Amino acid sequence: MTDPAAPATRDYRDTVFLPRTDFPMKAGLPQKEPLILARWQEERLYEALREARRGREKFILHDGPPYANGDMHIGHALNHVLKDMVVRTQSLLGKDAPYVPGWDCHGLPIEWKVEEQYRKQKRDKDAVPPAEFRAECRAYAAHWVDVQREQLKRLGLLGDWNNPYLTMDAEAEATIVAELLKFAESGQLYRGAKPVMWSPVERTALAEAEVEYEDIVSTQVDVAFEIVESPIPELVGAHAVIWTTTPWTIPVNQALAYGPQVTYHHYRAPSGARYLIAADLLEAFFQRTDLGPVSSHGLSGVPVAVTDYALGNFLGSDLAGTFVRHPMHHLGGFFVTPRPLLPGDFVTTDSGTGLVHMAPDHGEDDFELCKAHGINPAFAVEADGRYRDDWAWLGGQGSVINAKFNAPDGPICADLRDAGALLAASEYRHSYPHSWRSKAKVIYRCTPQWFVPMDKVLTHVSPKTRQEKRWEGEGGALDPADEGRCASPTLRELALAAIADTRFVPEKGRNRIRSMVEGRPDWVLSRQRAWGVPITLFVDRRTGEYLVDPEVNARIVAAIREHGVDGWDESRKAALLGAAHSPDDFEMVTDILDVWFDSGCTHAFVLESGRWPNLRWPADLYLEGSDQHRGWFQSSLLQSCGTRGRAPYDQVLTHGFTMAADGRKMSKSLGNTVDPLKVMETYGADIIRLWALSVDFTEDHRIGDEILKGVGDQYRKLRNTFRYLLGALDGFTEAERVAVGAMPELERYVLTLLGRVDAVLRRAVDEYQFDLYIRTLVEFCNEDLSAFYFDIRKDSLYCDAADDPKRRAYRTVLDTLFHALVRYCAPMLVFTAEEAWKTRFPEAGSVHLLEWPVMPLAASDEGRWQQLRVLRDQVMEAIEPLRRDKTIRSGLEADVVVPASLVPPGFDAADMAELFITASVACDDNDQVRVTRTSHEKCGRCWRLLPEVAEDGALCDRCDTVVSWLDRAA
Repeated sequence: MTDPAAPATRDYRDTVFLPRTDFPMKAGLPQKEPLILARWQEERLYEALREARRGREKFILHDGPPYANGDMHIGHALNHVLKDMVVRTQSLLGKDAPYVPGWDCHGLPIEWKVEEQYRKQKRDKDAVPPAEFRAECRAYAAHWVDVQREQLKRLGLLGDWNNPYLTMDAEAEATIVAELLKFAESGQLYRGAKPVMWSPVERTALAEAEVEYEDIVSTQVDVAFEIVESPIPELVGAHAVIWTTTPWTIPVNQALAYGPQVTYHHYRAPSGARYLIAADLLEAFFQRTDLGPVSSHGLSGVPVAVTDYALGNFLGSDLAGTFVRHPMHHLGGFFVTPRPLLPGDFVTTDSGTGLVHMAPDHGEDDFELCKAHGINPAFAVEADGRYRDDWAWLGGQGSVINAKFNAPDGPICADLRDAGALLAASEYRHSYPHSWRSKAKVIYRCTPQWFVPMDKVLTHVSPKTRQEKRWEGEGGALDPADEGRCASPTLRELALAAIADTRFVPEKGRNRIRSMVEGRPDWVLSRQRAWGVPITLFVDRRTGEYLVDPEVNARIVAAIREHGVDGWDESRKAALLGAAHSPDDFEMVTDILDVWFDSGCTHAFVLESGRWPNLRWPADLYLEGSDQHRGWFQSSLLQSCGTRGRAPYDQVLTHGFTMAADGRKMSKSLGNTVDPLKVMETYGADIIRLWALSVDFTEDHRIGDEILKGVGDQYRKLRNTFRYLLGALDGFTEAERVAVGAMPELERYVLTLLGRVDAVLRRAVDEYQFDLYIRTLVEFCNEDLSAFYFDIRKDSLYCDAADDPKRRAYRTVLDTLFHALVRYCAPMLVFTAEEAWKTRFPEAGSVHLLEWPVMPLAASDEGRWQQLRVLRDQVMEAIEPLRRDKTIRSGLEADVVVPASLVPPGFDAADMAELFITASVACDDNDQVRVTRTSHEKCGRCWRLLPEVAEDGALCDRCDTVVSWLDRAA
């Protein structure tokens, strides 16, 4: 109902109970939110919530540490809003759900940024003392921790912001070292030379999680290796042909591999040269090289099977004992030794020539096959990607990842061409690994590194199963088939068992991480950098074994606790070793730990240390982006399984990535990024929160101006609901409350709907379906309340007597709705819910200290009401044409006739007129809803057109009674 205009005789507006509230329609969030944040900080809201939930069941979300190396971006915003929603909804359910934020402060992202500053200043990083360089990295990280902390707080995140965890804190570094030494003492470390992902630009090994794949154009080459010895005499003098897209590995070649079950064809080319190639790949080879055979009549292109130049077929296994010589054998030394042909199960006929050149320095298959035949790596490529200076071919040259160096006219191909070994060279597009930090190409490079074996039997841990989980008795009982599982487990087996015991949301995350763990190589722990936790091992110079001495290890941990990473220093070597060991007998490892090991240990120094007494191990939930199946989820899993026999979490929730509005990946170069800081300046943090929670975050999702405008529309619907409730409840007291059993059926029906909404929201919280949570609330407020219940009852609210039982019942239900909705909205619209709560209860504590509402017991025939609402929609649809052509101005002027067959039992004509907001309703046997303009006059106060109104502007019986009472009271 609109605000009544002045009637002809008297202005009755002062007799109408119109809503009154100071809660404005315009939110002004960018201005209000910082003031609310300041009040929360002043009132120590987080600490008050911890006190309020003391002794309750705990729910622990362990925060995955973002890197402290830049401003918050939209991915940070999404991730942290989701975490805040989880923690707040669990707290709303009455649980003690603390939140301790943290940052990852070590590793290449920060070191790289400091080096960039050095390069701008033309400073040489290697000329700076390591302790000084680390201090600059620490200062850089500390700066960005402070910046990001304030930016994240602006999102309304509630947590222990004054006491976050930092991996660069000395206590954290000491715990990381202690966790490393647990691996060492249990024999789970070894040093070996294996090919690992290596960044020549960053000069360090990389983990799989630090690598991304992009399409590039490489040079594909076909190279001939002359056969110098073979059990098949006719092959001597022929050339075994290999194909590769990494020409730079040819200078380190030490063998060729064949497929034992592959059929190889020996043929003579027009030049007279003879070649050995997989039969299935001949045609592709001919197209690349134009070296197809000719017939005895000199015609090219005739199939090999009918040419005199086909010299024979051989099974791969027949090639055992065959040797070739390197194309650059004339250089002597390393290149003189004949290269054996070795059987490789990995050799296929999908592409290439069916023969694979082996460089054990630069390939996993290469390394393993050569190692099995006693062939060791050559270590020819330096950390920066150049061949070492004393290498006979291309010594001191590179970098090997340089496209020009590998190009068809580059030095490698030129030398092979001069040697008569290059049969073809051309461009080839394919996917290739890059460092996700420097964006530069990476290589496989064999270097001495420290590893954790995935398949070594562990005797120091016993696998923990469902039987030991906190949720025993809640569907988590141990399956008898699990008895004895992994009795002598390997780290891989323990991790796979832990994956089986973990809840994944969405479920597809389980398969993703399981496949990664099933196929992953040994964990490379070492990095050749400066800013990180050192690998605190002493290696015996005579045996090459690392020292295992608990007393030495205790001194190491104590030194790191006192001095941080600078505690691992040559000057402390003797003190750390103690009297039992001579410093001359041991070398200190100078590598640092993979930063994923750092972050993989956060569960140990955050959940177990006691510094945050509200926390406990293991965590209920880890929540990060889907890329962390390769990263933090997996490193935490392996670290915890290796030391504790189970995962440090019971549940893992993953979200997708935020894309631009058109579905493309965000990129500064494309100009399609969305800055959450600017969004908050324009719209407010509650709008970002509502966006983050309304998308299906388990998949990749989008953001943009139009999307945010749509979110703004959702927000306004929720805000206007609060505004109406606050206005309609003006002056409400407990004396006005009506018992549920005494309420009209419409009120009981709405309370039943509220109960159903409550059940859906509880399920959404349990299943982390926050888009369902938002959608349910918005639809309830918009369709069930604003468009239905509020619309029907506004007449009673405005015009009934203050003590009318129906009006009192309505206001009682509005009070119930307010208390429920303000709680439901508090975890998502943290500022708006607080504003609404404080508008009504300015002296009360924060809305965020409240718990989940208790639903009143109300019963109604929902089916009957749903049938009536369908009929109501039909009536409103029938009224609309008359309103459009101005036959009537609103439904209040409409007399309606409805089919009797569509009317649910128990509703009479007066009920329907009130519920349809029309002048009258009648029933007949027609099958159509019919609408005509009523002939009744309009009440000057309530604007209803009723037969009792004598003339336009006079009062209906109800309004006359109310006005008379008000006049007497005045």
